[in-house]
Formats: sequence, C-alpha cells, structure tokens
Amino acid sequence: MRIPSRFAPILFSALLSAIMVCIVSAFVLVVSQGIHAGLPAQWLRSCLTTWPVAFPTVAIVAPWVRRIVGRLTA
Repeated sequence: MRIPSRFAPILFSALLSAIMVCIVSAFVLVVSQGIHAGLPAQWLRSCLTTWPVAFPTVAIVAPWVRRIVGRLTA
C-alpha cells in the first residue's frame, strides 16, 4: 500500500515525531528513574501523552526549519 505523495509532509511529521517521542521519553525515564519493573508501562503512557503535542509541533516547525536550512546552506 502506498500513500499519495501529497500526504508526504503529514507522514513525515507523524513518523519523525513518533520516533523522537519514543527515544526521548525512554531516555528521560531511564535517566530520571532508572530501569524498573514498571518502566515499559510508564514509557508507553509517556509516549501516548507526549505524541499529540509533538506531532503538530513538528508539522508546524518543519517547513520553517527547512527554509532556514536552505538559507544557511549552499
């Protein structure tokens, strides 16, 4: 199944934000609380509560960052 290219910016934002939320929330939880029995459930809860903020943020900020990078690079 292929997604039409017009949805590429939304798919990019969804995937990037999901990957970043998973990695960062795991890192923060392990650093702040250590590895413990409840970590997987807490990590999942953290991801599910953080992703709805991260997704629209990436969707809004990514085009702006692309323009800045375009101006700063040759």
